Amino acid sequence: MFDTARLRDTVLAAWAASPARFREDANAEEDFALGGYRDRLVVELAQNAADAALRAGVPGRLRLTLADGVLLAANTGAPLDEAGVEGLSTLRVSGKKDETGAAGRFGVGFAAVVSVTDEPSVASRLPSGEIRGVRWSRAETAALVAATPALAGELKGREGHVPLLRLPFGDDAPGVPEGYDTLVRLPLRDQAAEEAVRRMLEEAGPALPLSMPALETVEIEVDGRSRTISAEGWHVVAESGTFTPAQVSELFADRPTEERARPYWEVRWAVPTGRPAGRRDGVPRVVHAPTPSDEPLDLPALLIASFPMTTDRRHVAPGPLTDFLVARAAEAYVRLLGELPATPALLDLVPGLMGSGALDAAIRREIIAALPDTPLLPSISDDADGVPGGVIPGNEARAVEGPAEFLAKIAGIVPGLLPAGWASRHPALTTLGVRRVELADVVDMLSGEAVEDKDPAWWRSLYEALPADDPEAIGAIPVPLADGRLVRGPRGTLVLSPDGAAAATSGASSGVLSSGILSGGVGGGPSGPGSLDPALLAPLGLRIVHPDAVHPLLLRLGTAEATPRTVLEDPLTHAAVAESLNSADPEPVAQAVLALVDAAGLTAGEAPWLAELALRGADGERYAAGELLLAQGSLAGLIDPEVPFGVAAPDLVEKYGPHVLAATGVLDGFAVVNDADVLLDPAECDHDLDLEDEWLEAVLDLLPDLDVPPVVREFTAVRDLEYVADWPNALALLSRPPLRAALRPMRVLAAGETVEVPSYTAWWLSRHPVLGGRRPVELRLPTGDPLLFGLYAEAPAGIDEDALTMMGVRSTLAGLLDARGGPEELLDLLADASLEVDRAQLRSLWIALAAVDPDRVGPPEAVRAVRKGMVTVADVEDGPVVVEAPDLLPLVEDRPLVLAPFDLAEALSDVLDLPLAGETVTGVVTSHGAEKPVPPEVRSLLPGAPATYVEHDELLVDGTPVPWRFSEGVVHATGVEGLARGLAWASGQWGDRLAVAALLRDPARVPLLLAEADLDPVTSL
Repeated sequence: MFDTARLRDTVLAAWAASPARFREDANAEEDFALGGYRDRLVVELAQNAADAALRAGVPGRLRLTLADGVLLAANTGAPLDEAGVEGLSTLRVSGKKDETGAAGRFGVGFAAVVSVTDEPSVASRLPSGEIRGVRWSRAETAALVAATPALAGELKGREGHVPLLRLPFGDDAPGVPEGYDTLVRLPLRDQAAEEAVRRMLEEAGPALPLSMPALETVEIEVDGRSRTISAEGWHVVAESGTFTPAQVSELFADRPTEERARPYWEVRWAVPTGRPAGRRDGVPRVVHAPTPSDEPLDLPALLIASFPMTTDRRHVAPGPLTDFLVARAAEAYVRLLGELPATPALLDLVPGLMGSGALDAAIRREIIAALPDTPLLPSISDDADGVPGGVIPGNEARAVEGPAEFLAKIAGIVPGLLPAGWASRHPALTTLGVRRVELADVVDMLSGEAVEDKDPAWWRSLYEALPADDPEAIGAIPVPLADGRLVRGPRGTLVLSPDGAAAATSGASSGVLSSGILSGGVGGGPSGPGSLDPALLAPLGLRIVHPDAVHPLLLRLGTAEATPRTVLEDPLTHAAVAESLNSADPEPVAQAVLALVDAAGLTAGEAPWLAELALRGADGERYAAGELLLAQGSLAGLIDPEVPFGVAAPDLVEKYGPHVLAATGVLDGFAVVNDADVLLDPAECDHDLDLEDEWLEAVLDLLPDLDVPPVVREFTAVRDLEYVADWPNALALLSRPPLRAALRPMRVLAAGETVEVPSYTAWWLSRHPVLGGRRPVELRLPTGDPLLFGLYAEAPAGIDEDALTMMGVRSTLAGLLDARGGPEELLDLLADASLEVDRAQLRSLWIALAAVDPDRVGPPEAVRAVRKGMVTVADVEDGPVVVEAPDLLPLVEDRPLVLAPFDLAEALSDVLDLPLAGETVTGVVTSHGAEKPVPPEVRSLLPGAPATYVEHDELLVDGTPVPWRFSEGVVHATGVEGLARGLAWASGQWGDRLAVAALLRDPARVPLLLAEADLDPVTSL
């Protein structure tokens, strides 16, 4: 049976002749069983089954059964023959080397059984029905080896281990299940072997039939539970070919001879269908060649290829043959993608650049290089022949993010547009060479010939489908106008209400724009929406959206609803007003604007820019509205006749009414400018007011330096003050509501704090001769601070004092000194010799000035002083001094003296930048006297008096006779008056000097003086 005896004798003879051969076979089998093939038992059994089916030309079926510690493998196909037995018993020699498509090629796969069994057997049913079998036995092989003397030493050295598969034995009781042709029986060695087999059976999956096409099904039964594996549900692409002799010579130069004898190649890719792309249940992520290797492959498909392998059958061997097959594998993969449905799931099959191994990376590079030029992607755009749809290469495709409705709208505009559902930011699109087109770029493409045939209804449907979550990206979307124009961006366009749509459409052909919300007559006051004749709007050149294109999206993007106010606020209306004075025929613009002002109910000063509107005057000349007066207005009688103001045409007044003309800028009474959140910055604060820049500079000088400009929350100002001639009547108006509000200080937000600054109107009035030919800051209130009498003239009567105060009229000395520049103003007045100031008033003024911060005052050129007992004005060159001690008076009596309480002298000296008296004299006592005790009676009045003093017959200081001097803590005196003053000064009781003098003259009066002192009021203590 299979002539197994001959095979055993041949092998034993060879081993006996060369024991090294025995050792070599044993080592080789052990290496295969425990190394390269240790976990490939199921794969190798399937491979043999596939080859048998291929050889017989029948559908391959394999049944693997694990039960009672035995693995049975039954398969259909060609039965085992003598050549097969010899191949199974001979390492590295395959009986299939000439069979095209055979999975087994090297004659070593069956060695995998050695890892789990010591008694394998194979039985086959011959065409005659006879069943023949062969078996192998480690125990029997060991016995035969032990009986061979030449091998005894080798057997001992291997501790009894012998090659299992080199000595076949005939099987006398073989059995093959019905329906199958061959049965492999593997009694498992131990529990560990059974667990290993169980694991391998659990891991078996579709890779088996996919890598071995001749094997249609694999049925696995474990402990009575069975499952069937097939290639059903997988899409397979295969490429194969035969090498020419020249290719064999080039590509197989480094390969074994038996490989060169098989000059054909095959590449096969498989992906599951009906499941998420890249999901490969039960399929290891390795290269199959055709059996699984350890070569990692992380591509989302199964690769089976005839790669050359290293001797351990674990890895692909590098070399020219591998490079050739890498290129073929890439081509086949690209074809695979082309055969799959062109759906977004295809993107998950596009490989990234990073591979999990060198071979994986090499295949990816080849695939990625070919993909951009390969037609794989569907397009909803027309092709070059105008045919919609089709599959195009990635480098011709464009991806736009958006819903299907939107993409359908732009399909004719964006070439090569991918359908909806293709994630525009999927990394695979970049690999395919697809260009991502941002929404803003799509909007830019909506111009010129691409949209010249699109009607307004098409644009509305586009707005309906347009993604609106990024207003900035779509802000420049074109908008069709009622007059036929197509403008870029909704901002600056106007939308009519439904009742005006018909008028707008009919007027488009004749250039007349209309608005259903503006219809009817004018005059007699604002009548609200629906009050204007649509034809009046035509001269303004407004951009009215075509009614068929109107969509809520336009309003969100900046289109305004056409109310009277929005029409007025439109930039085109502003431009028409600004250019009207230079227009050949400004009348239509004037009528449109006046009607809008009437309908909007604007009030005077609400829209100051309207003052530029060209209107007719009573003399027929053309004026800007702001240069016209209402003939019956209150301002007409106040303006200087020489000022070039016109008078509004009577027919305009009659038609529109004074209030409409006043709102347009025609002057009825004083025009008031109202503004909010005004930045106090020269570039921002500009209301075309007289000297506004100087007012702004004055206000900023009152505030600290700031990084951010201060803000006026509510700005109110009266304009055209520079043209007033009749100030008494003008001030009567300005001091009464509502104009009085313009006099109140403005509240400014600066550095997080709110401070008050003079309003523009109050500041302007304070600096102009509006009160009887005098500036308000030159006058005082009639009921003002008496200390200001003589310095300021009295303000005229007839205006309430609060209004005068807001205009700058002085009211109190404290308010004057608190005002910016107030201290210097007071010093300038004191230096004016024409103004009368008495000595008591002067002393009070010096006391108040001493409290001023010197940094607020510049050195005066002249001061009001006392000289020789007379109040006079002295130039600084005359040497005025501030007197800080009474004993210095005789030394500086020829100088102008600034006299104030001595304790304020130093502060006053700093404010005036004048020297103290002690800084101008040496004050040295130059006479001699005698030290004497202070009379004890003095201490009753001066407890702090010194014990002694120096009495001089004639006291000289700096050579000048003086009555007393307090120097270096010593009182020098001559006479009773001098001693009394010296002791009072030295004791710090200068106010008691007269009482001390009386005491010194008559000591007997001490009790009386003390009693009088006891009666002094509390306030004097």
